[in-house]
Formats: sequence, structure tokens, C-alpha cells
Amino acid sequence: MSRRFELGHGIFLERLDQWIGSVWIASELKGLNDDCEHFESFPPGHLYSSKSGGFRRWYNPPWFSEVTPSVPYDPLVLRRAFENAVIKRLMTDVPFGVLLSGGLDSSLVASITARYLAGTKAAKQWGSQLHSFCVGLEGSPDLKAAREVADYLGTVHHEFHFTVQDGIDAIEDVIYHIETYDVTTIRASTPMFLMSRKIKSLGVKMVMSGEGSDEIFGGYLYFHKAPNKDEFHQETCRKIKALHLYDCLRANKATSAWGLEARVPFLDKEFINVAMAIDPESKMINKAEGRIEKWVLRRAFDDENHPYLPKHILYRQKEQFSDGVGYSWIDGLKAHAAAHVTDKMMLNASNIFPHNTPTTKEAYYYRMIFERFFPQNSARLTVPGGASVACSTAKAVEWDATWKNNLDPSGRAALGVHLSAYDAETPFDNKPSKIVESIPLMMEIPGVAIHG
Repeated sequence: MSRRFELGHGIFLERLDQWIGSVWIASELKGLNDDCEHFESFPPGHLYSSKSGGFRRWYNPPWFSEVTPSVPYDPLVLRRAFENAVIKRLMTDVPFGVLLSGGLDSSLVASITARYLAGTKAAKQWGSQLHSFCVGLEGSPDLKAAREVADYLGTVHHEFHFTVQDGIDAIEDVIYHIETYDVTTIRASTPMFLMSRKIKSLGVKMVMSGEGSDEIFGGYLYFHKAPNKDEFHQETCRKIKALHLYDCLRANKATSAWGLEARVPFLDKEFINVAMAIDPESKMINKAEGRIEKWVLRRAFDDENHPYLPKHILYRQKEQFSDGVGYSWIDGLKAHAAAHVTDKMMLNASNIFPHNTPTTKEAYYYRMIFERFFPQNSARLTVPGGASVACSTAKAVEWDATWKNNLDPSGRAALGVHLSAYDAETPFDNKPSKIVESIPLMMEIPGVAIHG
């Protein structure tokens, strides 16, 4: 008998040799690792047939071939496609809100949601005023920008503050739930993990989020160095194909760890098909023409008569989530790791961790924790590796020779691009972080008073 499974990211499969033909499937690595020696990730967009004993990809969109597309850019077509993707996800029977960092992607999701919420069944059940949520260190870029967007859209805004020590204290729980030792994923997952706990405590069960846009539109700052449109497009394809290992892994598991559902309209299949069919020449950064990263998306929602967002928010420079919550967050993590990983340990790293050998003390620190929870070789093989700068793939590191000496996933590693880039001589500034207390907040849903 043949059984088929359509499963997304975060699904693990185990073949048991002692029971011929037996296959175990779990939604998380931790569901198998205590009982199994060999397991592997169930690839997204695939079917598994026990009859053939193998995988077959069912999701086969036009962009998957990585052939450079040629459809002319039409801002209105792109706008309508994304509005439809957001509206589609407003179907819900539970209290919900939006994650709002104040960056372009989450702000557009919040703007469209606020604009179309009033006429939905969800509004009749839970009220027409949207609730928004943001997390960050005191004085962080995201907190300030999110507050401004929330005021502009008229949302009920909830600000959650955390300290560097709060985040460090949560690292082990984060790695256990996220099931990775990837540096940038852990950096970004920690504040999202802390925020998700707060959101769920308010009674909210679903949130809209902005993941996927940077991969589709080349929003990461390293895309400034893309040599041509073919390389640009191929890199966006590589990034989308790897989302289940990075941003989708974070968004899915950091929220679901607390029973919170995240919906991501940028990854709507119909919207991806529209966006990835655009001639990548239009997506490329061109300073001479005033085109910054994700220009095609910004231009699509630049409506003078019925503005979606304030201009300076619509054209705010890309800020990676782990940077936007406060620059001292990453600096604090590096300082903490340096205090727990010695130079001697780093010299012996290739012997201790021959696969995906950590090259920084921060990476070594995360790897030690991961291996404590998941010591099997199969577990470490589920985590990607390779050189990266500002969240690039290893292939894109070749675009700029100077990047090879500054391999850090932070957006600030994009020297000469990020407005607050690392100093070329001293890339890691481990300055002490200001410690603040979290601010208690209250949210009202019709018929319910919920305190956080």
C-alpha cells in the first residue's frame, strides 16, 4: 500500500532498517532523536511514497528552474497580488494581530491588514481595530519605527522590551525549540521567541508576519553588489528554496513553541509567481536612478492619493530583525560567547566539530548547546553551513572580494552599504548594553480584558 504525505518545513523522516519498510514521520527533530539513529529533513514541496520509497517534488513553479524571467514590471499588478495575499489570510476565528518591526515588509502587511480588516468576518467577531506587536531593546531602531507606523495606521500597539541578559538566558530554550545552530537564525529567533510568549499570554492565537520579501525581491543589503540581473535572480531563487532552513524555520518554531500561529502573505504561491516573473533588471539596486533594495515593492505601494505608509518608512533601509531589535543585542551575544569559549577551544574546533566547523566563538557556543540536545550525527547534518555575509548564500560571497574577510550574517557586515556598518578595521564592537525593565501592557479584545 502506498501512502503519500504533503509536508512543509520542519518535518523529519526516519527509516528504520530493523523494521523493513517502516517509516516514522514527526513535525520536529525532538520527536525522533531519542529513539532513532538516522533521520533526515522532509523536503518542502515534496511527496513521499512508501511504494517507491522515495520523494517526488509536486511544487514546481516557473521560477524553480532559475531561468531569468522577462515580464515587464507593473506596480499595480504587484500591488494587487500582494493585497490579495494578505486579504486571503484574514480568514480567522481567533484573536489575531500583526508583527510590526517598523521595516518595509511588516509595515506593508500591517497597512493592508488595517485597510481591509473592517469588512471581514474577523472584524465583526474581534473588532475592526488591528493589534500590532513589536519587540526590541530600549531605544532600538525597530521600536521607534514601529511606534510611528502604529500611530499612522491607528493600531492598538504593544511594545515588548527585553534586555541582552533576557535574551542570553533564553538561548538554550531557543536552540531546543528552533533545532538549529545557525548563527543568524538563533540571533533573530531569540527576540521573536520572547515576543511570542508575551503575545500568547494576551490571548492572541495568530499573527501576520513579513517573512519572504527579502528573498523574493533581493532585499538583503548584499544584493547591492549583484554583478548582473542573472546572478541577482539566481540568488533570489536560492534564497527562496532555502527558506525552510532559515527564516521560515524561525517564524514557524519561535511562534509555535508557544502555540502561536504565524501567517506569511509574502509566501503566498500566487504572489510568488507574480513577483518572481518580473524582469530582475527592475529589482536590481541602481543608485544613479534612486533605486534602493526592494524598489519594485516600495514603488508599488507609493500611492500619493491614498498612502499606505509614511514616505520615510516606505523607503527605510533594510534592517535585519536581529539588528533592528537593537545593535547591542548581537554585540552582547558575541561578548557572552567570548567569555565561554576560549582561544584554545577554537584552535581545536575542527577536531571537535568536523562537520560545519564553527569559525567564531559565537557559532562554537551555539554548537555546544545544540549538540547537548541533539548529539546524533543525523541531527547536525540537518543544519546548513557555508560562508555568509549579511545573510547571503556562499555563492554570493564571491560578488565582493572584501567580504571573505568579514563573514558575519549581520546586515552591518555589508560594508559600504549599511548606514551603521561595522568599522572595516574593527568589525566587532562588544560595547556593554543598557539594561531596561519590560513594560507591562494591556490589550482589549471585545468581551475580554487581557493583561501582559
